[in-house]
Amino acid sequence: MKLAHPDYAALVKEVRRQLAISQEDLAREIGVSYATVNRWENGQAKPSKLARAQLDAFCERMTAEGMLELP
Repeated sequence: MKLAHPDYAALVKEVRRQLAISQEDLAREIGVSYATVNRWENGQAKPSKLARAQLDAFCERMTAEGMLELP
């Protein structure tokens, strides 16, 4: 799921909506803090290179399991 210049706020919201998980749950899944996910979702920050890789891997895993559909 390598997106050139993704809108991370929209991506995080959509992932959480489709999976019906909280910001805390997503943070736990990808190994960051709740506050970090909150800042991404509110457009106050963008994920670091490592966090992007973790988020991408999580999305790929959920897509492979049929739990997530992203464009």
